[in-house]
Amino acid sequence: MKISEKFREGKEQKRSLLIGFITAGDPSIELTPKLAKALVDGGVDIIELGIPFSDPIADGPTIQSSSMRSLSNGTTTKDILNISKKIVEELDVPVVFLTYYNTIMKMGIEEFLQDAERAGISGIVCPDLPPEEGEEYVKLAKAKSINTIFLASPATNDMRLDNIIDSTSGFLYMVSLFGVTGTRDLFTEYSSQATKRIVERVSGRVPVAVGFGISKPEHVGNFTKLGVDGVIVGSAFIKIIEDNLDNSDLMLEKLNKFAKELSQATRN
Repeated sequence: MKISEKFREGKEQKRSLLIGFITAGDPSIELTPKLAKALVDGGVDIIELGIPFSDPIADGPTIQSSSMRSLSNGTTTKDILNISKKIVEELDVPVVFLTYYNTIMKMGIEEFLQDAERAGISGIVCPDLPPEEGEEYVKLAKAKSINTIFLASPATNDMRLDNIIDSTSGFLYMVSLFGVTGTRDLFTEYSSQATKRIVERVSGRVPVAVGFGISKPEHVGNFTKLGVDGVIVGSAFIKIIEDNLDNSDLMLEKLNKFAKELSQATRN
C-alpha cells in the first residue's frame, strides 16, 4: 500500500495516522517482524524502520541504545531489506526506512534504492540529507516510486519551508521540538505554535506528520487537534522493548496495548 493511500484513508476516517518507529534488528532480526505486527494489530498505520547507525545525530539515548543492540547482533542492511520485504508482504502497510545518508552511500545509491524497491519500501527519511543537496537522490528515488521524506523544524523559516514542501513526498516530517528524539512529559506552547504555523503554511500540499518526544495518548490527541495528518512515536515504543528484553511475549503484548491507546487518540 502506498503512503498517499494511507493518508487518504485517514482523511476519510477523520483521524490522523499513527506512525510507529522501531529499530530493525532490536532485539533481533527474527523478532522485528513480530514487533511490527504487534504495532499494526494495535492500530499503527505506517511502520518506520530504523537502520541502525553508529553515530545517529538526531537520536536520543533510547534510540541510540536500540541501534547499539542491533549492531552488536551483527545486523546488516541486507538483513533489514530481507525482513522489510516480509513485513510489507505480511502486514500490507507502508514501510518507511529511517537511515543516515552514509549507509546509503556505502552500499551505493542506485543499489540501495533498487534493493529498497524490491523490498517494497514506500519511503525513506534521511535526517542528514537537506533538500538543497538531495536533488539527484530524489530523482533516483522517484524513478523507483520511493518517497523522499524531508524534515522541517520549529525554526525553519517560511522560504526554506516552501522549498522543503516542494521537495518532500509521502509526507513532511515535522520535528516538534529542538534537540534529539526521546520521550517528553510536556510540550511547550512554542511547539504548538510552530505546528500550527507549519500546518497552515503547508496548506494541504503534502501530509504533515509530527514526531520527536511524543509518548502519551494526550500528546497524540493534542497534535491531532492542531491539524497534523500523522503522529510519529518511536522512543516510547523502544522503551517498552528495552524494558522487556528478557520476555518477548510480554514485550509484544505491551507494545500492542500501548499502540491501541495511542491509536484511540488519533480521532479528530
